[in-house]
Amino acid sequence: MDETVAVRFYKIEGLANRIVERLHQEVLKLGFASGDISLKRPQEASYRLERDPASCEYSLVGDWLSEQGMKLGTLLFHADGSFFVEQDVVRPHPRHSGWFVEAVNAWGRGDVIKAEARLLAMPE
Repeated sequence: MDETVAVRFYKIEGLANRIVERLHQEVLKLGFASGDISLKRPQEASYRLERDPASCEYSLVGDWLSEQGMKLGTLLFHADGSFFVEQDVVRPHPRHSGWFVEAVNAWGRGDVIKAEARLLAMPE
């Protein structure tokens, strides 16, 4: 990891861990058992800096990848303290037949973390 990227990650690592814990809580609220869904940790992502076209500041962007190189989720930390994190779940809803849990998302700023699951209706 590039030194500049490593410094930026170090600054948000604690927050990133809290965000993933919040995503895990969302998964449990849906009714999955504790070991059913294995979310990736922030330390498992590959990070880079990207210039935000709106603010011209650099955002820290991380991608979780499968062993085959398929994208499993993203972490995005803007210079202003706001963030968006998403991880794929890709499983049928454990309590509501006819629904599919595509992913869990978290967003916020600073210590304010909001989260929700992204659900899709199962095709008939």
